[in-house]
Amino acid sequence: MPDFPTITHVALTVSDLSKSVPWYEKLFAAKPVLDEDTGPFRHVVWAVGSTLVGLHQFPDPKSGGFDERRVGLDHLAFACASRAELEQWESRLNELGVANGGIVDAGYGSGLSFRDPDNIALEFFAPPS
Repeated sequence: MPDFPTITHVALTVSDLSKSVPWYEKLFAAKPVLDEDTGPFRHVVWAVGSTLVGLHQFPDPKSGGFDERRVGLDHLAFACASRAELEQWESRLNELGVANGGIVDAGYGSGLSFRDPDNIALEFFAPPS
């Protein structure tokens, strides 16, 4: 049996691409690699390291916003090499005016939590020093 494969892409459903795309462009400091209307939904995708991160908007969305207590996605975390790198991201989020929870240290690593325009929970995470 081969090793379990790494994650190739993540797709997040958002309520309004006209708000989310500029927000993620600023966060990623990059333009998307794909913007396509597939018929059932429109998606915009960025290459983030070796992972694709996509945003989907459906013409018939379900009501209710994101809540990590609902079954499904809890949060999406982006890997950082060190706590020092987390500190750089904390400064960048502050520059962008993105509210965040500050760096929280734990025995298993350090995290910096924040939310996108749809309240989707995101995090930068570094292993313990």
